[in-house]
Amino acid sequence: MAFLRSVGTTLEMIKWEHSVFALPFALTGAMLAAHGWPRPVQLLWIIVCMVTARSAAMAFNRWADADLDAVNPRTASRAIPAGLLSRSFAGVFAAVMAGLFVLSAAQLNRLALLLSPVALAIVLSYSYTKRFTRWSHLVLGLSLGIAPSAAWIAIRGTLDLRILILTVAVLFWVAGFDILYACQDAEHDRAHRLYSLPAAMGISKAFWVTRVLHAITLGLLLLLVKLFSLGAIALAGIIVVAVLLLYEHLIVSPKDLRRLNAAFFTMNGIISIVFFIFVAADILARR
Repeated sequence: MAFLRSVGTTLEMIKWEHSVFALPFALTGAMLAAHGWPRPVQLLWIIVCMVTARSAAMAFNRWADADLDAVNPRTASRAIPAGLLSRSFAGVFAAVMAGLFVLSAAQLNRLALLLSPVALAIVLSYSYTKRFTRWSHLVLGLSLGIAPSAAWIAIRGTLDLRILILTVAVLFWVAGFDILYACQDAEHDRAHRLYSLPAAMGISKAFWVTRVLHAITLGLLLLLVKLFSLGAIALAGIIVVAVLLLYEHLIVSPKDLRRLNAAFFTMNGIISIVFFIFVAADILARR
């Protein structure tokens, strides 16, 4: 029972349901590679890879940041600093998830297996970047951004440079909303010599950086439509994404961060799902 409680606490701690952020982009990459729905077995292992990679990264992050979380009022109630979960259990959980990720990648193809340690290195390294660079947000963006390219490799066993456009788009999208999320810790980061863009530049300037990153994201998504010869349905999806991003920026401001969680969790989950639905519909309609 104690073991099951620890597992439950870990799943709650890592918010495994938030895999929805990157999973739709991975599925988009898979559908672009397959020109439609991938084979069910491929789809299954891609989903397993996504969930296990994110679970490993989140558990590792909580393990690595336990001491930092303990001195931050916003994060002191997290499972490890609050004493609800041992640091060692979180570390073992991360190691198990990482192992399952590699095993899952092996079920796809040889290149996916060979690159799985590289993917793990990217998603795990983010946890330490805030200790030495203000651009840690871009590393988090890359951690999620590799999802569509990884899914392409999972389907084709090769990499098409066109899919990297979606990787960069996701990178900038994620980095943008992570900068917004970091605004609530700007003072704490400065006091404890941690690096983030809001801590280095101030909240108002950080907001402008996010706006620029999200504008670039939309431009890259339009380029993706052109490179893959997608049609009106995909274009309509990008318009919807643009409206949702605008709404996300309207509900928070440098002087009012109260709705930041709604912008960060709810809206970004909706954006990724909406994008996938429209692109998938376009691909299937053009078969």
